[in-house]
Amino acid sequence: MRSLGFDVRTAPGADEARSLLASAPAAERVALVDAGFVGHLHALRLALTDPRFPAAAVPGALTAKPEARAALLRALASVADGPGESASVPSTPGAAGGTGAPAAGVAAPAPTDDPSAAPAAAEGPAATAVAPAAPLADRVAAGLGTGGTAVHRPELGSLVAAVPAGSDAREQAETAVAAVDDEAVRLRSAVKARDGFFTTFCISPYSRYLARWCARRGLTPNQVTTASLFTALIAAGCAATGTRGGYVAAGVLLLFSFVLDCTDGQLARYSLQYSTMGAWLDATFDRAKEYAYYAGLALGAARGGDDVWALALAAMVLQTCRHVVDFAFNEAHVDATAATSSGKAVTGTPTTALSTRLDSVGWTVWVRRMIVLPIGERWAMIAVLTALTTPRVVFCALLVGCAFAACYTTAGRVLRSVTRKATRTDRAARALADLADSGPLAEAVARVLRRPAGKLPGPLPLLIAVAGAATVLATAALAPLTAPSSGYAHFGGLVITGGVVYVLTSGLAVARRMGGALDWLIPPVFRAAEYGTILVLAARADVPGALPAAFGLVAAVAYHHYDTVYRIRGGAGAPPRRLVRALGGHEGRTLLVIVFAALSTRAFDLTLELTLITAAVALVALVESIRFWVSSGAPAVHDEGEPA
Repeated sequence: MRSLGFDVRTAPGADEARSLLASAPAAERVALVDAGFVGHLHALRLALTDPRFPAAAVPGALTAKPEARAALLRALASVADGPGESASVPSTPGAAGGTGAPAAGVAAPAPTDDPSAAPAAAEGPAATAVAPAAPLADRVAAGLGTGGTAVHRPELGSLVAAVPAGSDAREQAETAVAAVDDEAVRLRSAVKARDGFFTTFCISPYSRYLARWCARRGLTPNQVTTASLFTALIAAGCAATGTRGGYVAAGVLLLFSFVLDCTDGQLARYSLQYSTMGAWLDATFDRAKEYAYYAGLALGAARGGDDVWALALAAMVLQTCRHVVDFAFNEAHVDATAATSSGKAVTGTPTTALSTRLDSVGWTVWVRRMIVLPIGERWAMIAVLTALTTPRVVFCALLVGCAFAACYTTAGRVLRSVTRKATRTDRAARALADLADSGPLAEAVARVLRRPAGKLPGPLPLLIAVAGAATVLATAALAPLTAPSSGYAHFGGLVITGGVVYVLTSGLAVARRMGGALDWLIPPVFRAAEYGTILVLAARADVPGALPAAFGLVAAVAYHHYDTVYRIRGGAGAPPRRLVRALGGHEGRTLLVIVFAALSTRAFDLTLELTLITAAVALVALVESIRFWVSSGAPAVHDEGEPA
């Protein structure tokens, strides 16, 4: 156990183990390992060193973080010692096994992956004596669960963790341990079980070994994530040169950045180094890398005389809206209770039945994963096209591919939603309301219209949201420009009318509890309306710098929306309402941009105004986001559900 970051102390029974654990420093993790434990080192690693859970256990071993220490001591106090029983108690930095009796231990701040330490732990016995009945650690773990403390039990697969009763059982357990390569299992488990075709077959076969190399040299996932970001930024800089050599270098570096992007997650799983900072970096850097690369391509094209900023912004808008569809659908259905009107459970739908049949044919699984253009396939396509073609071709191919993928996935989810009767939980409805990002204007409208909105039938709130989005986009795209003033033709009052209609419909759409079958589509509709309006107004204004400024504004707002998603995913809830109100909500920002576009009278006004809004949104959102993700309340998770 010393290779896992524990010091080992032995105790002859529960009372002595409790005394040892109680004497450990209050800020340290502690563990209880039965003296007769037989198993793989990685089985203990999974149980005793994962930082995401307050308590975790495998047969014969149990750990508790500081927040679960009091519950552990209570459970130990309630467990009577069996005759001849002993356990092993790890104690401050160092232990994964014990010698003598039961072992209690205290974890060091972080586990080590020093390869020279692992064999020593594997060779030494995990404890000393054998309990005649259920092992002490198992009974204490059961007591923790009974007392209301959730105990995480990792899936071990082919790994062994047991407390054999008798010499024959011990010999069998030791034979089972010898039959399985602990390190091979650890390497396999470092790779996501479900990933895209390109990632699975072209990256993971060697990136897992890169992850192990990083672990053995003491590198952290956060360092690899940061290296991936810097590599992508260098790639964007190469693309911004506008030269063929720069484009080739950009494509190669973008692919290498993706290799590092896979490696950081595999390193986190390999060494169980999950952290709050890692959750934040992993959640946001992928988007920052991709969108910075779009900007680099647009700058490179401009050097060659081709203005593709509108295409770059359209690609960012489409990709972000795709992600919001993913997030909203998952949050709406993650804990929905399927039931018919009679209360009987629904076992499936025609759509899910078809999906199950397709899954039974292996090649269709990979085809469906590829056509949704996940991050691996998308970045590979961008890299290859960057090296061989022009930025305009890259963005056109990206828009076509992402549009098809968006239609495919959204259509399937709509079919699932309308064919599956379900009762959406209050948590899911709250999550959708948070993803809507309604500001003070929409809140005021919702309060006034809450009573009549409660009577709206099924899909009507969604249709109202769609009507409002269509109105604001249509007026932005079709409103006539006034006669040139000081050489600048600007928008008239009609576009402001569209903005006011959008505010009213946005409030009405969220005034009712968001528990309808298709209410998960409302947040994506709001994103498309806000981002699309900014794109259209900047493109129609046709003034220098307006589209790059609009690109920056959408990027800043999208960061706020991604931050909201990952807080909800981590179980920490949405950002505080004061932040959403300070940022104006989606309807407030949209109306503000519309008013500026309509009232601007000089060519540089709109660019300056968009830049100022961008700076304000980025500053407020980043300050609050950084404050949260470095706080003790941030979730210690490593995202496993990265969107397409």
